[in-house]
Amino acid sequence: MMPLPIDAVLGALKAALGSGAGAVLQAPPGSGKTTRVPLALLDEPWLAGRRIVMLEPRRLAARAAAAYMAGLLGEAVGRTVGYRVRMDTRVGPQTRIEVVTEGVLTRLMQRDASLAGTGLVIFDEFHERHLEADLGLALCLDLQGVLNPDLKLLVMSATMEAGPVAALLGGVPVVACEGRLFEVETRYAGRGGAQPLEREVAAAVLEAAAVEAGSILAFLPGAPEIRRVLALLQASRLGPEWMLAPLFGNLTRAEQDRAIAPAPAGRRKIVLATNIAETSLTIEGIRVVVDSGFARAPRFDVRSGMTRLVTLPVARASADQRCGRAGRTEPGVCIRLWSEGAHGSLVPRNTPEILQADLAAL
Repeated sequence: MMPLPIDAVLGALKAALGSGAGAVLQAPPGSGKTTRVPLALLDEPWLAGRRIVMLEPRRLAARAAAAYMAGLLGEAVGRTVGYRVRMDTRVGPQTRIEVVTEGVLTRLMQRDASLAGTGLVIFDEFHERHLEADLGLALCLDLQGVLNPDLKLLVMSATMEAGPVAALLGGVPVVACEGRLFEVETRYAGRGGAQPLEREVAAAVLEAAAVEAGSILAFLPGAPEIRRVLALLQASRLGPEWMLAPLFGNLTRAEQDRAIAPAPAGRRKIVLATNIAETSLTIEGIRVVVDSGFARAPRFDVRSGMTRLVTLPVARASADQRCGRAGRTEPGVCIRLWSEGAHGSLVPRNTPEILQADLAAL
């Protein structure tokens, strides 16, 4: 197994969880926290045969993390490591690590208010502050004090403020992992917006394809922009060694798997993705990231009483996550389609969804 930066702090993390009710783990993108930490904690005495439930913000990330961990154990998914996502479950009687999407935890607790048999709940990529993750953490803290006093909580992220979260969890220790496996050079293209966004992204991708080695991951706000960039690239003079792969939530599972799988021998890949590829995924062979600087997010309109999707500049924390995708398997390059000066004006981190969402469902 290849050494990763997270390996250096696993001992401290085990000690923190062994002596207390929880911990906060800060580790940069590419450090290995999502797939190394659950496996490292599996045989700790305080778990004593109980299971680990790990929350991921997206279905694709949950399935990919479970498959990778199962592969490290030389097993099929559904044996020691399984997953639960909407309309798709792969767990069995021997499963001890369940990777779930955030809403699944709420449903598990509605069926079993004590989470009997669960010794640890891990909130991965907590900086995204989705409504279901905040609700899940609140319910787990309540559960921890009454129905399952032995339950431990671990909150993990690369970019969140660790201090307030540690205080919320009752003053638990913060374990910090320094450094990433490979360095990423960041370049600011400073494009002025004279052209439509998809044309700027397509131009940057073509420039990178001409001069950089490896495959390319481009971040766009949503599926319409991805389709337009895909059409522009298909109409360009890309060589036969390039394959194009869109990646967004409404694609079939086979299409999503094709986007994250390694490119065939002798070929390179251009993946056009929404923020679905921002966290918890390793897309094999990616060495270059082209970041449009935008994402689409739901916003509740009080006047109309409806939720609509709006396109917004990304937070600096999200930009850092995207940049880290280029350094997962080798030194890489991140090309940001804004200026270095504009980067400083981005909001530091994502606004918690609970402050902007329709709370009726909650």
